[in-house]
Amino acid sequence: MDATVSRPVRETGAAQARRPVDYVWAVARISIGWVFLWAFLDKTFGWGFATPADRAWISGGSPTTGFLKGTGENALGGLFSGLAGQAWVDWLFMAGLLGVGLALVLGVGTRIAAGAGTAMLVLMWAAELPLANNPFMDDHIIYSIVLVGLALAEAGRTWGLGNLPIVRRTAWLK
Repeated sequence: MDATVSRPVRETGAAQARRPVDYVWAVARISIGWVFLWAFLDKTFGWGFATPADRAWISGGSPTTGFLKGTGENALGGLFSGLAGQAWVDWLFMAGLLGVGLALVLGVGTRIAAGAGTAMLVLMWAAELPLANNPFMDDHIIYSIVLVGLALAEAGRTWGLGNLPIVRRTAWLK
């Protein structure tokens, strides 16, 4: 008797049959991408949601100052508050928000976006330690877990550009 189990192999390419879970991952990918993209847009233009117009990046405001200056009393506050408002930190943060947001919304470069997004989220989590409402778990960690899942599920292939031939042939674009 053969002990191997036959499992269906998912096809590669544009003709791949979609499963319901693929659509769930696609919605999660686009949603988290929008969270990053919206943060970039609001911090850049100060549309008054999290960032008032007078503190917008295009008006000379610093996108990192508000959050990082508020971490001074936290466990790693000295490190993070010292980074607040530095031009290179602002540019790196904003490039990360834009890059991760666009990659996830478009469904291309999701592996890189998942890695960069996870790094950003874990740093924001660390800046807030100790957490006020839980010993270690918060939305930054949950989003990070979902980002890893997006990369592993190749979520860019459903409702995204992940099925383009160049993306399928180029590992870092997946």
